[in-house]
Amino acid sequence: MKALIVINFKTYKETVGKKGVALAKSLARAKRNGYIVVIAPTLLTIGDIARSISIPVYAQHLDAVTSGSHTGHVSITELQEMGVKGTILNHSERKVPFSVLKETVLLAKKKKFKTIVCASSIAEVKKVAALEPSYIAYEPPKLIGSNISVTTAKPDIIVKAVEAVKAVSRKTKVLCGAGIHSKEDVGHALLLGTVGVLIGHAVPKANNPRTFLESMLL
Repeated sequence: MKALIVINFKTYKETVGKKGVALAKSLARAKRNGYIVVIAPTLLTIGDIARSISIPVYAQHLDAVTSGSHTGHVSITELQEMGVKGTILNHSERKVPFSVLKETVLLAKKKKFKTIVCASSIAEVKKVAALEPSYIAYEPPKLIGSNISVTTAKPDIIVKAVEAVKAVSRKTKVLCGAGIHSKEDVGHALLLGTVGVLIGHAVPKANNPRTFLESMLL
């Protein structure tokens, strides 16, 4: 199984509008060395980006709606028509009630849409694993956006997260998030039993994002 590198564009000044589209196109041309690179752009650029690059594009959020009277919601129907392949859910910056999360994951499964559900504690990891999403991204909130990787600060907790998920759902894989910013972090995450990483600011805010991404891939 190829390791997964998910890059969350958030809404940094470097990732919005035309800059975001240009950044996505540049990262899509990076030498991937056997890794699967996924980009999660801003919701207002996702259509342009999904139609212009060949690597997988995920949404930063999804609502449990298809089409109809859902003003202001993010529809799975529209995302799939754009060519989007999956979504991040329940990020610490966009938490949703568990009942809503459950409904959204079930809809995504029905539509064969990949889900990366974020969890910030082992208790939450266990609860989310029962939904059997495609991936659970374990991210201790205090390390998100920092330059201290969870693989360095709390390696044991990653192992516990992997074991907790395996005990509940054999279908769900674990990603490591929070502070990932080097090839050593990526390598350590894989050694701890995850199948990849979720990266935030490190790539978009690098002086040369494409070169920086390539340097992270072992």
